[in-house]
Amino acid sequence: MDLLLEGLLRALEMIASGDPEILEITWRTLRVSLTAVLISTFVGIPLGILFGLKRFPGRKILLVIINILMGLPPVVAGLWITILLWRSGPLGHLALLFTPTAIVMAQVLVSLPIIIGLTSSAFQQIDEKMILQIKSLGATKLQSLLILLNETRVSILAAIIAGFGRVIAEVGAAMMVGGNIRGETRILTTSIVMEVSKGNFDIAFALSFIIMTITFLITFCLTFLQQRSRKV
Repeated sequence: MDLLLEGLLRALEMIASGDPEILEITWRTLRVSLTAVLISTFVGIPLGILFGLKRFPGRKILLVIINILMGLPPVVAGLWITILLWRSGPLGHLALLFTPTAIVMAQVLVSLPIIIGLTSSAFQQIDEKMILQIKSLGATKLQSLLILLNETRVSILAAIIAGFGRVIAEVGAAMMVGGNIRGETRILTTSIVMEVSKGNFDIAFALSFIIMTITFLITFCLTFLQQRSRKV
């Protein structure tokens, strides 16, 4: 209990003093995580809509693959991205390994299937009678899509929340592709692992309080939007 209290006080001290390294790590964590979630959202929602509404050959197999990837271990994602960005890999010439961009790529890989899968599930649950009714009223494809998006907005926001929760807590892939380089790729989760390995539990607890606060605030905002939209 004393260690938890000490960690909380240390976190408040770091924030109050404006520790430049902590601010840098926190900003980098936010930047890479939010970038990954935004990419996964803009790519995942259209794909989820496609898989949820359209019927085409191979659709069921693709949905099975997506559902499998929803539980993809982060270290496996990190391994795939590492191989992709290695010197002799397909994208090795871009020299992206051990950069924040590599971390974003790994986080997209673990969050994209979640957003696709949950969005697809939401659209598959739409009553076909409703879709037929919308068409019978003469709605254009764009109007129909907007109506269906409005109907599934709560589920879509839940998908985004789940994707964000996955990337903000990710450590294995980030460590593998980013290398936890000070001033370059170090983020809050990899910093916590490093401080624990060094026996600096007070600093590790302080960092954990910071990341939990960030997660709470962003998740609270998304949940507020979700519940507000539910009442509309």
